[in-house]
Amino acid sequence: MNPKKLDVFFYGLFMDEQVLRQAGVEPSNCRRAYVDDYALRIGQRAALVPVKDARAYGMLISLTQSELNHLYSAPGLGDYCPEKVVAHLSEHEVSPAICYMLAQPFDLSARDPEYVERLKRILNNLKFPSEYVESVK
Repeated sequence: MNPKKLDVFFYGLFMDEQVLRQAGVEPSNCRRAYVDDYALRIGQRAALVPVKDARAYGMLISLTQSELNHLYSAPGLGDYCPEKVVAHLSEHEVSPAICYMLAQPFDLSARDPEYVERLKRILNNLKFPSEYVESVK
C-alpha cells in the first residue's frame, strides 16, 4: 500500500521540483497556486506572514508525511511548523493544504541576496506574475 500523500503549499525554494528531488523526496501532482491574506518575506530564507488583502504565490505539491519530516529535519528548517491553509488553484478552485511557516518572527535585515536571486529564477521559470516576481526583495 502506498503511503498517503498530503497537499503542501510551498512558497520558497521548495517550489522547484529539482530542489525537492535533490533533497531526497519525490514530488507529485505539482500545481501553481496562491494563498490569500499572506505576504512573502525574505530573511535568510522565505517566510509567509499574515497580511490582510495580500497574496502569496507558490506551488501545491503532494508529498508523504515521511518526506515532509525528512525535508524539515534539514539544518535551519526546524523552526518551520505546519499550518493549515486554503490554496487557490484558480479563482474558482481551492484545496485545503499544509504550509510550513516560521513559528517565530525572523530578522528581515539578515537578507541573503543569493537566496533572493534563486527564488526569483524559480518564480520566473514557473511563470508566476511578473509583478509578484519583481516584488521579491
